[in-house]
Amino acid sequence: MSGVLSGTRDSMNPLRQLTIDQLRERTSLKWREYPDDVLPLWVAEMDVPLAEPVVRAVTDALARGDTGYPAGTAYPQALAEFARRRWGWDGLAVQRTALVPDVMHGVVEALRLVTGPGDAVVVNCPVYPPFYEFVGHAGRRIVEAPLGADLRLDLGALEEAFHRARAGGRPAAYLLCSPHNPTGVLHTADELAAVASLAGRHGVRVVADEIHAPVVVGGERFVPYLSVPGAENGLSLMSASKGWNLAGLRAALLIAGPAAAADLARVPFEASVSTSHIGVIAHTAAFRDGEEWLDALVAGLDDNRRLLAALLGEHLPAIGYQPGQATYLAWLDCRPLGLGDDPAAVFLDSGRVALNPGSAFGTGGGGHVRLNLATAPEVIAEAVSRMASAVTG
Repeated sequence: MSGVLSGTRDSMNPLRQLTIDQLRERTSLKWREYPDDVLPLWVAEMDVPLAEPVVRAVTDALARGDTGYPAGTAYPQALAEFARRRWGWDGLAVQRTALVPDVMHGVVEALRLVTGPGDAVVVNCPVYPPFYEFVGHAGRRIVEAPLGADLRLDLGALEEAFHRARAGGRPAAYLLCSPHNPTGVLHTADELAAVASLAGRHGVRVVADEIHAPVVVGGERFVPYLSVPGAENGLSLMSASKGWNLAGLRAALLIAGPAAAADLARVPFEASVSTSHIGVIAHTAAFRDGEEWLDALVAGLDDNRRLLAALLGEHLPAIGYQPGQATYLAWLDCRPLGLGDDPAAVFLDSGRVALNPGSAFGTGGGGHVRLNLATAPEVIAEAVSRMASAVTG
């Protein structure tokens, strides 16, 4: 019976549906950045077919010629219902949302609402590299609050960063990555309430990037920042992009807490009108009808986390790896291997495996790599084998 159940689970797992040859037909960044002899386990694209409800919704829209500008509230309504079912949160008010082209452009719009040029934005390093790039391009400056040794939020470091950010009484924001990328850490309700309390005491506005919220280990529950006490003046960005592999169908939502509702009135018109109508349709379908597909994906990712831990233990035991509770990313501490600040370069040059270099994630990232788990188990096994050969051969 267990073999039958395993076979059924494998047949439902989106990560087991496509061959390498099929994937190499793709023209997206993941599959075009490197030559064909490289296994690409870097950028956050998943090796999956699209969920059928998304395919159906987009195909129907194209058949209708429904390719104009976005309108209506179907997207935030679908997300609100998903949040109620998935996270037990009923505080997402449709009237306190605004369409934005994608999460990072929404982050920039949110930061422009609560800070001015030259003001500080606090981030928890090591963290998603575009935080540095987009904040800099927006004319704000980064203040780092490093994660603790356990890769969780360090409230002492955060408070010290808030002090520095608010020096001279200038406005400041805290760009919270929740769940955290690259570590996969899922922040607890107590941690987020402590963040809200600190931010309130120091007059820092919180902007939460919650793009990975749907991708959480089975048995765990994501806690939306806006759901915790003290977060009423916070802003959040969400989309179905990471959960359903929709980066090429751009659409996201900027969500305001009750005390930040007035901020949304200042979101420029071009932000909403620049959002893809087809993207809105796709993300709406994902949140409304794509939960069964998401459950199968999450189960497959759980298997891949265990597989990676076992393979590293067997072939590269010196690498430090704490399986995350969320995202489909693995943060690997390669410093014991003695490969220098950029082990990703060694794994690429000598092993033909493309990973994200940890140094791009800010202070504390040197000597690390980020590995994308959202692929077939066979690909992960081959990647670890190549990485081990690069080190020993």
